[in-house]
Amino acid sequence: MTHYDLAIIGSGSGNSLVTPDFDDKQVAVIEAGVFGGTCLNVGCIPTKMYVYPADVATAVGEVGRLGVDAHVDGVRWREIRDRIFGRIDPISAGGLDYRRDGANTTALLGRATFTGPRAMDVDVDGTIEHVTADQVVIAAGTHADVPPEVAESGVPFHTSDTIMRIDELPRRLLILGSGFIGAEFAHVFGAFGTEVTMVGRSNAVLRHLDTDISQRFTELARGRWDVRLETKLVKVTGDADGVRLHFADGTHADGDLLLVATGRTANTRGVGLDLAGVELHDDGRVKVDEHGRTTAEGVWALGDVSSPYQLKHVANHEARIVAHNLAHPGDLRPIDHRFVPEAVFTHPQVAAVGLTEEEARAAGHDVVTKVQDYGDTAYGWAMEDRTGVCKLVAERTTGQLLGAHIMGHEASMLIQPLVQGMYAGQTVREMAQGQYWIHPALTEVVENALLGLELAPDADTRVYPLQ
Repeated sequence: MTHYDLAIIGSGSGNSLVTPDFDDKQVAVIEAGVFGGTCLNVGCIPTKMYVYPADVATAVGEVGRLGVDAHVDGVRWREIRDRIFGRIDPISAGGLDYRRDGANTTALLGRATFTGPRAMDVDVDGTIEHVTADQVVIAAGTHADVPPEVAESGVPFHTSDTIMRIDELPRRLLILGSGFIGAEFAHVFGAFGTEVTMVGRSNAVLRHLDTDISQRFTELARGRWDVRLETKLVKVTGDADGVRLHFADGTHADGDLLLVATGRTANTRGVGLDLAGVELHDDGRVKVDEHGRTTAEGVWALGDVSSPYQLKHVANHEARIVAHNLAHPGDLRPIDHRFVPEAVFTHPQVAAVGLTEEEARAAGHDVVTKVQDYGDTAYGWAMEDRTGVCKLVAERTTGQLLGAHIMGHEASMLIQPLVQGMYAGQTVREMAQGQYWIHPALTEVVENALLGLELAPDADTRVYPLQ
């Protein structure tokens, strides 16, 4: 039995909990998968490293409207793959070595199973390490969901954990799932020349977004990929040479590879959390309070294993809060989930923060909206942009911005001044008039959307900037 001051289950954002506050403490970092967690190894970072060359390839195919003749001669898949993981794998290995060789840290590579309050067994290559700790943080992340029709078929398939390491670019790729994972990989493989078929149960791609944005994106997606929506999968057949998806309406779809992108679930099942006194939500996430504490004394949780947002920047925020709270029990800070932005790095990019129009109306707000086309700004003219939009949702009587939804070039960056304004409590007029907006930068799309919101006459009547 080895006792630690702090035991952390998960080496993603949980790894950042080892702050200088714990220099004189003994800390165990327990990891059942690859050290560094999902984002570094199989998530945000490698996918975006694929997205960038995909963006370049896509841009080459679209410059004809600008009077430039160009074409893509080919895509060196293995070179792209090896460049990406030639950088990522050493970072993962270096992080493991750093914790393994640390003066006050121990790295345990194995699956942790609770045996009681703040006590667990860790299976390290068949050897069971018995671990206890004064405090435990569960930051174990998620795993890919695989529908039983696929899992029980015996047919080879990939998830986002494996698809990026394949040796050859497939000629035809089946993607089961129409959410953000499916949309990003459809963009990557489609841009590299693969014929993509996307299959979804819902009636739109990226259905969780504001309806206007989701419908616009779905229309564009149909022009790039074979999109099958409102489709029920009933059977999967095939082998290593090809896969066929069979649907309830009698149709089917064929591909050389199958990517399952139907979501991810918290890594909480079968690890003895009931023995630890840790309660779960119905969807398997760990229940936590506003400070990151679970229902068990001395046990905390953060990131995808507990958060309603499967986003790395949310996990990092929660890690900063929990790190403080671990070291300062008399000065607990709350986790702030008020204005959580998200982005989908597909083509075109999509970004959002706050409420959709539907959510705002359902909540009883006096809603006003504005949809600003990229193509109605000077930089939009330069780009000959025909699809990009910025949609804002505001409270008509108060001028408060309730939500922002952007689809188009660099949406993930254009959303940021709106996130900042919402955090600062600014009204839409203050956001628009209280600062300079560079002309003719693309950010004028955001400025014009703010100025275009038709607020009540007495909503925030101040004039900006103040004299």
